[in-house]
Amino acid sequence: MPIPVIIDCDPGTDDALALFLALGSPELDVRMVTVAGGNVGLAQTLPNARAIVGVTGKKVPVIAGADRPLLGAFRSETAVHGTDGLGGVRLPEGPPAAPGIAADAIRAALREAPPEGLTLIGLGPATNLALALATEPALVEKVARIVLMTGAWGEGNFSASAEFNAMSDPEGLAVLLACGRPVTLVTLDLTAQALVTAEIIEKLRQGEGECRKVACDILAGIPMSRRFGNKAYPLHDPCAIAWLVAPELFTNRDCHVVVECGVGPGRGRTHVDRWDRLKQPANATVAETIDAARFFEVLDKALGRLE
Repeated sequence: MPIPVIIDCDPGTDDALALFLALGSPELDVRMVTVAGGNVGLAQTLPNARAIVGVTGKKVPVIAGADRPLLGAFRSETAVHGTDGLGGVRLPEGPPAAPGIAADAIRAALREAPPEGLTLIGLGPATNLALALATEPALVEKVARIVLMTGAWGEGNFSASAEFNAMSDPEGLAVLLACGRPVTLVTLDLTAQALVTAEIIEKLRQGEGECRKVACDILAGIPMSRRFGNKAYPLHDPCAIAWLVAPELFTNRDCHVVVECGVGPGRGRTHVDRWDRLKQPANATVAETIDAARFFEVLDKALGRLE
């Protein structure tokens, strides 16, 4: 049976590919897409999410959420995603956003969850998911699992210490890590294994469909990373979707994880105790390796199922 999921995102180029992967995968039943400000402001991420869902032809509600973190100020990331969030790729306007606020909609969906519960997928700052669970804690029992693209056990990509999503709302991430439900972290260390090259984009273009064209145009507009010799870049958010769609591609480790919520250069740093040095109970499953070649095959097949 397909896994019922809610996807919380902040499109964003890699969010767009993650949505295509999720909506093209029969393994998932996407109940709604909720949106936060993250890669760019909510005024842009919301229409981006609507447009991406719209081009797939899927009837999935898209709902606006938080435009800032629980504490502190909003920060965008336009160097990778462009000022519009999609690297300049223009899409037709999608269906209007569903009424309401993301945190309210998530709580309502959890109240009506099937017996197996709902899986929450977080591809951006953790604000919307944290607000939903913190304001009605009893609903946490309806959460089957939380899967997050966030954090790093090595260096960050926003600061020397912190990954962008974790840095954007560390307090929100701390709420999810402490909620008591199974949490999976797909970190920068994992996504650095799923590298997009010009050859991979060309291979993905060898097929039909508007979603495939849009996906490849977005991929082609992402700048190559100097970390990888300006010849490749990591495809972050779709890895979190793939962890549910094709779990056999991954190896995992249960760890104790703490996120720094103080001020200073360590803010947003995720301390991932992979070797149990702190002797604390594990509160997260950390994805450690991915079969990158098969990952791109899974993405290719999902694009082939879309219009």
